[in-house]
Amino acid sequence: MGALLRALSPRWGSLWHPVPGVIVAITLALLARAFADALSHGVGGLPKFPLSPVMCAVVLGMLWRNTLGVPAWAAAGLKWAMHQLLRTGIALVGLRLTLLGASSIAATALPVALTCLLFALAVGLTLSRLLGVPRRLGVLLAIGTAVCGATAVVAMSPVIRARHAETAFAVTCVVLFGCTAMLFYPWVAGHFFAAAPRYAGIFLGTAIHDTSQVVGAALMYSQQAHQPEALAAASVAKLLRNLSIAVLIPLAAWLTQRHDARSSSENAGQEEGSAPAAGGLSGSVRLVPLFVLGFLACIILRTAGDAIMPAGSQLWPALINTGYTASDLFLTCGMTAVGLSVSFTDMWRIGWRPLAAGFAVATLVGGCSLALTSGMLHFFG
Repeated sequence: MGALLRALSPRWGSLWHPVPGVIVAITLALLARAFADALSHGVGGLPKFPLSPVMCAVVLGMLWRNTLGVPAWAAAGLKWAMHQLLRTGIALVGLRLTLLGASSIAATALPVALTCLLFALAVGLTLSRLLGVPRRLGVLLAIGTAVCGATAVVAMSPVIRARHAETAFAVTCVVLFGCTAMLFYPWVAGHFFAAAPRYAGIFLGTAIHDTSQVVGAALMYSQQAHQPEALAAASVAKLLRNLSIAVLIPLAAWLTQRHDARSSSENAGQEEGSAPAAGGLSGSVRLVPLFVLGFLACIILRTAGDAIMPAGSQLWPALINTGYTASDLFLTCGMTAVGLSVSFTDMWRIGWRPLAAGFAVATLVGGCSLALTSGMLHFFG
């Protein structure tokens, strides 16, 4: 019996290891929700100021990280909340959609998403070259802005054999400008698309980098404008961008292999027996993230449930509402962890060239998305 307990103790330890950090994320998320509720009700005689709990959670996390700091014992739990918990919340957003509704949104969002993706790749690579940013870092900045933020950077990094410092720089740029857009773009959406929540969601889903940032911004907008349809539309628009990684990663692997083969043939001093660098896909690269598959599975589940459950049944709506509540809770806690991951000190270490390139690409892509979405609303909305 003692041997069994000793064998199980490492597993129990690994299970409990993230708990302190998750408790920190939940505590800050609850504080942010209470603060947002107090602002919206004008506590203390102050004027009412409706503010999203998610926005409060992100800002509170950023302030906490850059003033008090994050203790080492909380790091594992915050990482777990920022990845597993947040992605579970994103997948559960699929319960807000049926296949018919998702297809309708996708048909509207596809031209905007595809144009913004190609625009981001072209502008990112061009500006990086003009500003003298190293080639691999420029590719990571372009792919992170175009597709799905830090996830795309991490997936692309081994394919183009980027150095660890280049990957870290690209991730930091994506997080910096993505978080800035996440806090600012909901107000832009409210100004331009106040009466069109679907188009507000499409704008947010095509203008912001990372999936978590898109969902966070859409949740902020939905909470402040009381338009939950925007969250579903933003998720579908972002899903279209995420799926493009299944094409871009093999393409990047092929181009990298060609580039290395050309460099090897031109290098007269290379030893004859040296092995060429591998240009194929890394075995650890996942072309379609699991949370994207989970999002699609939730859409299918919602569609099947709506069709199968008898009319007048209260069980299925209760289950769906439970999924909504869990999704909002997971997203709020996960976005708190995102705020706690943003270090202003690390950003200043990057240097002005990558920061300038990242800022310019992010701004231009946001402008492209705003122009295209506004045009579609004007002509087809």
